[in-house]
Amino acid sequence: MDTMNKHNRSYAATRAVIKIVSITILTIGAVTMLIPFIWSLLTSLKSAENVFAHSAFWIQWPPDFSAYKEIWEKVPILKYAWNTLKVALIVTFGQLLTSSLAGYAFAKLKFPGKDRLFVFYLATMMVPGTVLLIPNFIIMSKIGAVNTPWALILSAVGSVYATFLMRQFFLTFPSELEDAAKLDGCNPFSFYWRILLPNSKPILTTLGLMAFQGIWNDFQWPLIVLNDPEIRTLQVGLSYLTNEYYTDWNLLMAGSILTVLPILILFFCVQKYFVQSFKLTGLKG
Repeated sequence: MDTMNKHNRSYAATRAVIKIVSITILTIGAVTMLIPFIWSLLTSLKSAENVFAHSAFWIQWPPDFSAYKEIWEKVPILKYAWNTLKVALIVTFGQLLTSSLAGYAFAKLKFPGKDRLFVFYLATMMVPGTVLLIPNFIIMSKIGAVNTPWALILSAVGSVYATFLMRQFFLTFPSELEDAAKLDGCNPFSFYWRILLPNSKPILTTLGLMAFQGIWNDFQWPLIVLNDPEIRTLQVGLSYLTNEYYTDWNLLMAGSILTVLPILILFFCVQKYFVQSFKLTGLKG
C-alpha cells in the first residue's frame, strides 16, 4: 500500500511539473507573439519625431492620437475596408460551400478512385503559393478578371485545407445516422443539407474565420492583380503610406491597428468554437 501511495504521489508530482512547464512555455509563446502588436500600438500613439527618439517600447505620455486622425485624411480607409469586406464575405461563403460539399463527397459518398483522388488533392498542398502566382495571373488575364475583385474571389474560393478538415469532421458522424436518414427518405443531398450542416457549426465557424482572415490580411495577390485605386484592398492601400525615402511609421502603425481590430473582435466572438471544432475533427481516416 505504501508503495502504491508513493507511486501515486510521484505520478501526481510529475503531472504538476509537466503542467507548470507547459503553462510557462505557452505564456512565453503568447508574450512573444504579442510583442509586435504592442510595439505597433505604442508606435501609433507617438508623434512622428518621437518614434525613433527613444527605445521601441518607450511609452509617450500623454499619448498622441494625431496619427489616427491623420490616417482618415490621407487614406480612404472606409472605401478600402468596404472593398476588402465584400471580397472576404464572398470568398468565405464560397469556401464554406465548396469545402463542405467536397468534404461530404470524400467522407460519405462512394465512387471509383475516391481515396486516390483525395490523396492527389491533398498533395496540391505541397505546392508553394508563390509558384502559382504566374499561372493564376495568366488564367485571370485570359478570362478578363485582372483589375477586378473577381481575380481575388475566383483564386481563393476553393480551399484544400478546408476540404480536408470538413472531410475529417464528417467522418465523425456514424454511418448508422446516414442509414436512418435514408430510411426516412433522405437523399444524399438532403442528408448533407438537413443533418450534417446544421450539426457542423463549430467547424464551419472556424473555417469561416480562417477564410475571412486570410482574405482580409492578403497583400501579395491583390497587389499583383489590382491597379485601380477605386478597388484597392486595405493592405494594399496602407502600403502606399511608405515610399522609397520616408515612411510615417506612426501613421502606418495606426492604420495597421485599425485594420487588425475587426479580426480581433471577430476572433473573440467565436473563439470558443476553435477548440471544439478541432477536438471533434480528429484524425479519423
